[in-house]
Amino acid sequence: MGELSGVAIGVTAERRAEEFIGALERHGAEVRHAPTITIMPLNSDPLLRGATSALVAAPVDFTVVTTGAGFRGWLDAASGWDLRTALVARLGESRIYARGPKAVGAVRGAGLRETFSAESESNAELFDAVGSAGVDGARVAVQLHGTPLPEFTAPLVSAGASLVEVQPYRWTSPRDVTPVHELIDAAVAGSLGAIAFTSAPAAANFLTLARTSGRYQQLLAALRGPLVVACVGPVTAAPLEAVGVETVQPERQRLGALVKLLVTTLSGTGGTSESRS
Repeated sequence: MGELSGVAIGVTAERRAEEFIGALERHGAEVRHAPTITIMPLNSDPLLRGATSALVAAPVDFTVVTTGAGFRGWLDAASGWDLRTALVARLGESRIYARGPKAVGAVRGAGLRETFSAESESNAELFDAVGSAGVDGARVAVQLHGTPLPEFTAPLVSAGASLVEVQPYRWTSPRDVTPVHELIDAAVAGSLGAIAFTSAPAAANFLTLARTSGRYQQLLAALRGPLVVACVGPVTAAPLEAVGVETVQPERQRLGALVKLLVTTLSGTGGTSESRS
């Protein structure tokens, strides 16, 4: 018997799902897995290859790294196209701005050094720092992670920057959305103790699929009710909070911290390792 014995938790992740599910099940949870997005393989993505080729064709003044996984995946894909050496050389000539320690770790793992790291691990702090550095006339490489960030990149363009946006890990809806619809039904029926999200696209597409199923308003009512909605961090939570869903988040934006948060929240053991937005 674990702390989460008898508690049903919905997991929407595709990447690292086995690790996440295994950790919850070791605490006794009943996990209902319904990936709300599927990831396109990097080395078969023509848009990523085209953006990478365009990037190495001319000097880069600033590089913005939003995620460690995305940055490493990008370099791995570039290796398959025989572009890694040229890419790393271009990025090494630039001033590198990273969103937190995971992004910093990926940058340093490539033999590069960052100019700035966002202490809050937020895109707002990251892009504010880039804009404050003076980007008029600068060529700026922006590594995205799954979705565009127009609210952060548009001000750079307005300030005179020329952007090359690189989007590793593009997402689409899963081919079979039946498990997602079943998870929506479970949330509406009140048979879940919590639902967990580890990426903003997964949260956003969960809401989109609820709309297409005709259960959007019912789902919102459930998410705003006693159901615990847990997100790995504020970026992930943003699509949910935008529609009035309150979320809980661990202080550290890590999968292990999210598991611990779910255990303390759902088992009634208390704890101070969470924030509620």
